[in-house]
Parts: sequence; C-alpha cells; structure tokens
Amino acid sequence: MKNISEFQIIGRVGTIKTVGTTLRVSVCANYATKDKTGEWQDHPHWNELTIFQGGTQDHVKEKIDQGDLVFARGRIKQSSYEKAGDTRYTVDLICQELSRLARRSDADASQDGD
Repeated sequence: MKNISEFQIIGRVGTIKTVGTTLRVSVCANYATKDKTGEWQDHPHWNELTIFQGGTQDHVKEKIDQGDLVFARGRIKQSSYEKAGDTRYTVDLICQELSRLARRSDADASQDGD
C-alpha cells in the first residue's frame, strides 16, 4: 500500500524567486466568508511552494507570471532544526506539478495602478 502526504492548491501567483538551487513560488488561495452583516469578506492564505525539479523550474520561469491562476500539487514535508537551544518546526510544500489555469487578465493588471 502506498503512503502519501500530498497537497493541492488553486490560487494566484504572488512572487517567483530563486533561492539557492530551488525555485520558490508564493500562491494565494482565497477563502471568502460572510461577516456579521452578511457581506462577503476575503481571507487570503499565502503558501510558499518549493520546486526542486529542473524541468518544472524551467516551465514556471518560461510560462508562469505573477497574478496567473495556477493549480499546484506536491508532497508535504515536515522538518525540524535547533536554533538557540529551541526546536523549530517547518512544513515544506514540495511542488511536483504546477499548471496555469488562466492568465492574469488585463482588467486585473489595471487595478494595480489604482
């Protein structure tokens, strides 16, 4: 039997940056909920994906832009390290698949200038 620890995210790309030999892509998933007055309020959740695979890194650098709607899938890795005598815990989202679902529209781009 296969054991798995996976994630799936659909959201908009924030930043794309190279860190050492990895590519880091921040993706914002939005969870809208109604407040006490019945108005919808956005609750964005930012997640940073780590990409190790060279082919996936190349695809992202060539085809994915800030604001694009993407689907990401990969594995979850929890780690720990010691700092100043304390144990620190991290959760890494190791992205193995990242696909663009839609480009950022021109209307979205024009709102940035407001």
